[in-house]
Amino acid sequence: MPKKTAKKGHKKSIKEVSVLDQYVIDQVKKIRIEKGYSQADLSFDLNYSDSFISQMESKVTPAHYNIAHLNAIAKLLKCTIHDFFPKDPL
Repeated sequence: MPKKTAKKGHKKSIKEVSVLDQYVIDQVKKIRIEKGYSQADLSFDLNYSDSFISQMESKVTPAHYNIAHLNAIAKLLKCTIHDFFPKDPL
């Protein structure tokens, strides 16, 4: 079987986040803004790189939060981790 090679000039397609991941990302952003945090401020207070939250909220990167991230963000924003999730399955 011949080895597949990428065509010159062909970019890899960006993997999209799931509907649930995007919902969570949007909820974190909404609450972050309501609490008066910039992306950089939240990243700094969480002790992550200065672009961490920016990468999570970007539609270009396939990044998404894990449970540990969400727990740390909930502590900082003084909300519950449940605030980031939908009441009903998506």
